[in-house]
Amino acid sequence: MAMDWNERGFTLTLLVFCCVFAGRRTEAEAPHSTGTPRILGMRLETSDRPAATTETGVIQVTEGSDIYLRFYGLHLRPNSSELIRFAELYDSDKEDDAFGSVAVSNRTCPEHTKDIVVKSNMAVSNQNTSGLVNVKIKQLRKSEVVKVFGLCVPDSRDQRWSLLDDKDGRLRVVEEKKSLLPTWLQVILICFLLVLSGLFSGLNLGLMALDPMELRIVQSCGTEKEKKYARKIEPIRRKGNYLLCSLLLGNVLVNTTLTILLDDLIGSGLGAVVASTIGIVIFGEIVPQALCSRHGLAVGANTILLTKLFMWLTFPLSWPISKILDCVLGQEIGTVYNREKLVEMLKVTEPYNDLVKEELNMIQGALELRTKTVEDVMTPLNNCFMIHSDAVLDFNTMSEIMESGYTRIPVYVDERSNIVDILHVKDLAFVDPDDCTTLKTVTKFYNHPVHFVFHDTKLDSMLEEFKKGKSHLAIVQKVNNEGEGDPFYEVLGLVTLEDVIEEIIKSEILDESDLYTDNRNRKKVAPNKNKRDFSAFKHESESKVKISPQLMLAAHRFLATEVSLFNPSQISEKVLLRILRHPDVIQEIKFNENDKRSPHHYIYQRGKAVDYFILILQGRVEVEAGNENMKFEAGPFSYYGVMALSAPTLEFRSPSHVSGLNRTASLSGADRTESLSVSGSNSQLNSSIPTQQYTPDFNVRALTDLQFVKVTRAQYQNGLMASRLDSTPQSPESSRMDEMSPPATANTTITDLGADVTTTENGPDETTLLLLNEQNSPHTANHHSQLENSI
Repeated sequence: MAMDWNERGFTLTLLVFCCVFAGRRTEAEAPHSTGTPRILGMRLETSDRPAATTETGVIQVTEGSDIYLRFYGLHLRPNSSELIRFAELYDSDKEDDAFGSVAVSNRTCPEHTKDIVVKSNMAVSNQNTSGLVNVKIKQLRKSEVVKVFGLCVPDSRDQRWSLLDDKDGRLRVVEEKKSLLPTWLQVILICFLLVLSGLFSGLNLGLMALDPMELRIVQSCGTEKEKKYARKIEPIRRKGNYLLCSLLLGNVLVNTTLTILLDDLIGSGLGAVVASTIGIVIFGEIVPQALCSRHGLAVGANTILLTKLFMWLTFPLSWPISKILDCVLGQEIGTVYNREKLVEMLKVTEPYNDLVKEELNMIQGALELRTKTVEDVMTPLNNCFMIHSDAVLDFNTMSEIMESGYTRIPVYVDERSNIVDILHVKDLAFVDPDDCTTLKTVTKFYNHPVHFVFHDTKLDSMLEEFKKGKSHLAIVQKVNNEGEGDPFYEVLGLVTLEDVIEEIIKSEILDESDLYTDNRNRKKVAPNKNKRDFSAFKHESESKVKISPQLMLAAHRFLATEVSLFNPSQISEKVLLRILRHPDVIQEIKFNENDKRSPHHYIYQRGKAVDYFILILQGRVEVEAGNENMKFEAGPFSYYGVMALSAPTLEFRSPSHVSGLNRTASLSGADRTESLSVSGSNSQLNSSIPTQQYTPDFNVRALTDLQFVKVTRAQYQNGLMASRLDSTPQSPESSRMDEMSPPATANTTITDLGADVTTTENGPDETTLLLLNEQNSPHTANHHSQLENSI
């Protein structure tokens, strides 16, 4: 019983609470619901036909549309739709520039329009601040294109109708756009126009690309089908400007019509532009031009009737324009290929023509011959094989000529750029290397003409000169007018008939003696296993640097008379001659113009110890001496380093007291000298000489190519010892041994060279005869070899 009472109390309490809450909510809503409805603005919610908002913010709808407008205000009720009326503000048979924002001076609404009908009550929101109303827009009259309405609302004070606002209460009604043609007909026309657009575009490319010159070529050398097509096209192709104007006029007309139809079909200008662009690009440009670019001749011949039809249809406009173009531009000649274009056409069409690579190269080379100069194909002067005019035609020189593989060799004087003669290898047929004939003697005898050409001479002109038979080698030169001095001829290099022929055939001509595949790139050929080695005929003791006998005699006389250390009282003339004939005594330096301060050019360097004497034979040097570093130049027969040969005087001992020489006791004095040089006693002598270092306080640097005599201290001391042994009287023991010993052969009695030569009264001495007549004694070299090796 107590539980039932509690449940009833809880229920009663809950009812009281609900009543109190509902009463307070009713009191809160009572003031709002009892106020006067007021409309403040509207906006477009939905429309069944095209609708939008203009640039000025005015709602724009289409005639005959059913729309929903949302109205905003205060204390709105479902019957507030009765407070909504519209008044006509503006109508026109063309578009208004203000887009509905029409200025109105009188804001009263004397008359409400019947073109806008409110169909339903207002669907009010919970807060009574907005509501949705269905409105029907009637059709415009035939003379009207646009009409502007204003929203009229009653005034709360005097209940008169007035316009709401300039923009918020405006409604702009426009004419509904109608299609020009039925939809199915528009689709058919659009497809047909796309086909025509592609046809005009393809024919424009296919026919205009076939110029009259190419059609004539096809009619002459094409296939039967190509000749047939070319004969059909050629008559209308001759009227080039008329054909061009007809095709372009038809293409523009078709594309414009296509865009208009698409705009009417789609109903959107932007959509029509996008659709027409895509359609024209794909079906009107890309596909037909790709087809006609490859088969333009066939397409143009098969559509020739259609082309003539369009030329006839567009005649009133295209023919006058074509005549104007003919007068302004002149007659159409067609594509004419010059030399450069023809060469490039051959290169581009190489994968497709039936020419082999060698034929194509020859055609290109022949066409490019006139465009290239000798400077493009010449061998630069630095890479040319040349010989000095003072060279001696000994075994080394002639071997070098034969190994070079060249048949025509330039001969220069002083500088490599001063070319004075041309040596033909066949000129050496009667020259004996043992005669040591000077090169100048041979070149003067044959006196081959030297052909000079300028660097800008064209290759076709050069070929004509070579064909005359005067020479197959020419010296390339140019006029150098740079600097302040007078202009002079500068030699750049050599050009040969082979260089011109290689440029014509676009390939290198190699023979068994060539060292490089290309003289310009200096790419060496593969090693030739069958290459002849002339060193097998060369004696090991021959000098590395060959000089003429006259220069050897001059050096011998100069040392014997002007340099005290080589005076006959110190070193006999025979021994001095043997020293000069040693392979390592005569040396040379090749001057590098690109690196004038190269360490290779220095003969003496200040502060660097040396042990040799130098006598300049040919060339010039720069001497830098003193604390002030004074510089001066010196030429041939200047000598340096005398102090390097100076050493403490050796105590002369008889050969019997020299270690290792006891086995020569039975030889004569001359034989003892030879035995000393052969037995390898240099080490004994050198070991007995105190080490002495000579440090020069000057620099000697080569300024040109040099040939010089270089005598080391060891060579000088050995020569000094040999001279003393040669002057030692013969002992009785050695005389008895001479009777018992067998006769000395030519290989061991090297000093017999001097014994066979006797001087005559008032005639040349022994050394002079040796130098001047050595070329007449072929076996003499064998007598000198061992002594030279020892020295």
